[in-house]
Amino acid sequence: MTAGDYNFAYLDEQTKCMIRRAILKGIAVPGYQVPFASREMPMPYGWGTGGVQVTAACLTPDDTLKVIDQGADDTTNAVSIRKFFQRTAGVAVTEATAEATIIQTRHRIPETALTEGQILVYQVPIPEPLRFLEPRETETRKMHELEEYGLMHVKLYEDIARHGQIATSYAYPVKVEGRYVMDPSPIPKFDNPKLSDSSAIQLFGAGREQRIYALPPYTHVVSLDFDDHPFVASKAAHDCDLCGAADSYLDEVITDDLGGRMFVCSDTDFCRCRRAAGHTGRLGAPVTASRTVAPPPPPSPTRGEGGADPDLSDPGASPPPCGEGLGVGGHRHDIKETAE
Repeated sequence: MTAGDYNFAYLDEQTKCMIRRAILKGIAVPGYQVPFASREMPMPYGWGTGGVQVTAACLTPDDTLKVIDQGADDTTNAVSIRKFFQRTAGVAVTEATAEATIIQTRHRIPETALTEGQILVYQVPIPEPLRFLEPRETETRKMHELEEYGLMHVKLYEDIARHGQIATSYAYPVKVEGRYVMDPSPIPKFDNPKLSDSSAIQLFGAGREQRIYALPPYTHVVSLDFDDHPFVASKAAHDCDLCGAADSYLDEVITDDLGGRMFVCSDTDFCRCRRAAGHTGRLGAPVTASRTVAPPPPPSPTRGEGGADPDLSDPGASPPPCGEGLGVGGHRHDIKETAE
């Protein structure tokens, strides 16, 4: 099978229309979980099937796509999905946040402020914020209908009673326009303030759970908290060791067998842009890095190619530990050279 044998962006037009209707309903009712008929995709559940379907329904031939996995452009999940859309849609791809019209993300919001006309698509494993408090779907739907969210506040209060603070560090629940409590996907709580009043359209897709929800531009989103324990967007108390950024979310990277470590920006494009502009951290040096993504080689039917299987031999696609793609600031060779 060659690239020309695929539907544009893989999905058939009837499925795309169905997903677009769900997206429009989600935009009309911000924070409401809209059911949709999730399709089988050429990747396992839990690796972004919901986000991929939402992206496929939004893509046009004129779009420029960026895919990140925990902020990084070069991890397994991001590389696989980017190559999937290059092969099935032939769209332009980029690693620059400002150049992208559609950004698919797993567990991060880019540090660079999004603009009008951009679409941010989140991969969501569990869309129901009340799932671990009330496992019955029938009951959680009633709780959303009646706006009974006391159970969520009790959970946050128990955190304070046990730890002296709200200990939830990711997938921190938010309230949308004073109505629905929403799971923002497993983004770190550091990213929660970026949800509110964003200029971009934010779409959330959960393939396994068959739910889509959305935040239209300039939607007011508030993280749940208490008057005496206000929400705090916490992060590591360090600056980036490569670019010196003090206001970005950081990954901790072990550099040697003796326990040496460095802290680097989770958002690789943000870190790369700062270093290209001359900013340096404790261990970094200015760089000029190209952000152009080379097109993939044409599929060869004689080698059984033409599908969406990721090319794990690509040096930019390192296998993640325990199925998780952990992004780090800068490319892999930058960190290796710095560590040496």
